[in-house]
Amino acid sequence: MKIALVQMDIAWADPEANTRKAQKLIQSTPGADLYLLPEMFSTGFATEPEGIAEQEPCQSVEWMKATAARTGAAIAGSIALHAGDGSYRNRFYFVRPDGGVEYYDKHNLFTPSGEDKHFTAGENKVIINYMDKRLRLIVCYDLRFPSWCENVGRKEYDALLCVASWPGQRRPAWEALLHGRAVDNGCVVIGVDRVGDDPFEHYSGGSLAADSLGNTLIRCEDEKEDVRIVTI
Repeated sequence: MKIALVQMDIAWADPEANTRKAQKLIQSTPGADLYLLPEMFSTGFATEPEGIAEQEPCQSVEWMKATAARTGAAIAGSIALHAGDGSYRNRFYFVRPDGGVEYYDKHNLFTPSGEDKHFTAGENKVIINYMDKRLRLIVCYDLRFPSWCENVGRKEYDALLCVASWPGQRRPAWEALLHGRAVDNGCVVIGVDRVGDDPFEHYSGGSLAADSLGNTLIRCEDEKEDVRIVTI
């Protein structure tokens, strides 16, 4: 399986501009089986989502479906969602080329920024079966919790996919945790972060894939939009 790490700058609270940007980056690097986008790729990391989060039915998910069908590849990434039940969710969508949609709601909400005060945490661990691989989905702060990421008996999943909006000032922790979870769980770990600025933070990238021994398999360029493909 070929997985593309799509490291992108994100326009604040502008889903239309961001899906156009993601489309351009995907088109620039054909041939992947899965394109992995950052956390809240359509709006930026909005911890106060009122007036920013997308409503159901979500237009960015419709774009993901259309893009997956056109490219023949799965598209995945998280969206700030105002769900039909009235709750706000940081929802990591996995959209298949045939239009099938699965999702994971972020469990460990980022309390220092107040994400927990506005969003509802998910309770379920999610493993996607795709192209004979088992892919565990997590979002950003989940990476700091080894027990939540545990690959029981090193047999539950083959790769851990983490989408993030991890600030540049905490970049060393991001890289250490990606490598640590790979070694802990005996699997490939793929982390996709963003670049650029929002009203609160600067993001330097650092998207990478690590193998079960903690070796870096591939890394995106620092401070730049970049798309790199890793084969697992």
